[in-house]
Amino acid sequence: MADINKDGKLDYAEFCRLLVSTVEQCQMAALERLEANAKLKRQNFGSQSYSPPKSSVSSAAATLPQPPETPRAESDTTLKKDSRSSSRPSSARSRRSSLSNSITMTSSTNKASKIPEPSGLQDWHHSYMKGCFLLEDDGSISSLQYQLHLPQTTTVYLTIKPLSLSHGLDLPSSWMTVDTALFVTSAGETKEDSTLVCFTETKEKEKYVWKGELDAGTYYLLPFTSGCRLKKRSKKSLSIKPIELVYRTDTGELDLTRELREVLSDIFEVIDLDGNGLLSLEEYNFFELRTSGEKCDMDSWAVCKENFDMRKNQLTRQGFMELNLMEATEKDGDPADLHSASDPAPQFGLRAQAFNPGPPEVHHSKDRGKALRGQDNVFIYTNRGEHRISSLIANKANQKVTVHVNNEQSRNCCSSRGMSVFAVEVPARTKLVQTLPDISVVVCQHILPINERQEWTYNCVESMLPGT
Repeated sequence: MADINKDGKLDYAEFCRLLVSTVEQCQMAALERLEANAKLKRQNFGSQSYSPPKSSVSSAAATLPQPPETPRAESDTTLKKDSRSSSRPSSARSRRSSLSNSITMTSSTNKASKIPEPSGLQDWHHSYMKGCFLLEDDGSISSLQYQLHLPQTTTVYLTIKPLSLSHGLDLPSSWMTVDTALFVTSAGETKEDSTLVCFTETKEKEKYVWKGELDAGTYYLLPFTSGCRLKKRSKKSLSIKPIELVYRTDTGELDLTRELREVLSDIFEVIDLDGNGLLSLEEYNFFELRTSGEKCDMDSWAVCKENFDMRKNQLTRQGFMELNLMEATEKDGDPADLHSASDPAPQFGLRAQAFNPGPPEVHHSKDRGKALRGQDNVFIYTNRGEHRISSLIANKANQKVTVHVNNEQSRNCCSSRGMSVFAVEVPARTKLVQTLPDISVVVCQHILPINERQEWTYNCVESMLPGT
């Protein structure tokens, strides 16, 4: 088979072609087996407990938001059929230890704003910063976190909204569909000492708002997204056609393609936290830490100042492009080496901190919790907000438990788990947070409407799996 020219000999070029094609066939076969196995594991343990290996193609689009789903999509119907046989407990067991929650929500477009914009807001002191959410390899979501310092007790108007990155004037940015929230916690000596103060519970179009009085002191601002709409793209939705990142000009020099320039411009827009059109060393290092894992020191920054366009000791958008072009030129255009992915006022300080999974230890629920039938140590907490429903599972037992979750009767709903039927493993009780000693708490799921203009019904049945 490898002797293409039929000369009775196998030369080196023929051998290399055979080796490469065989490797590619093996990779595709292995990925298909892994994905089939991953599907079964997700049905058994849900999306948070298992993150399958990804191909390089899927990881390149890991942080793109999914467009709003359509109700009763074909893929969702197929998934439900596959899920029923793999993870559904016996009917007898379900009757003995199940809990059913049903909540009907009206269209969010019919709700009047409960927090009108304060009069004279333009005269208030403003502090504005940008940031981003990142999908990690294990499926968790990280974000920049911020520190707010208030020198005196004052009324605060907090807002958070998605950032539009649309390059077309008539095309709405897909990022605008991603839900957000901002949790405010007191700044304790450790994370365990921090307590929830408030969060942006009211939604006004794409903006999420809170208004109230905060005492003097330091607070942590923790951006949050449910994960219902910020998901990894499926392999089927990705184009297998490679995208050129660099090209050679008529003079033979390397230059960045238009597509890559647009992506780099988006990255610049996101990491320009204070929105002044320039990148400080601190802002640039958020980018460097996520791409290379190393910080740019002062000496390297001085070299950048000598070679790239800078203003006020900060990197301009053009300088950022020049820096990335230099890296592409140094590696002769090797795409594998290209990156994939202001002073505070004295009276009022807001500054960015490192990327952290967030907010994992903020467990907020208005619901007092309901025990699974026949289970004294397993409780379901359901929080019904104005635009989102969230549920937690608490385990007081000395051994881990596995809870089966079924959303098949829900209507016009999408889950952060990405599935209608799944199971959640909750560890044995342990002291996770100060306010909940000796209880193991796991986020079960977040629920959003698929179509916000229509009524949506959350109908969930939680059951203990046999043997737990």
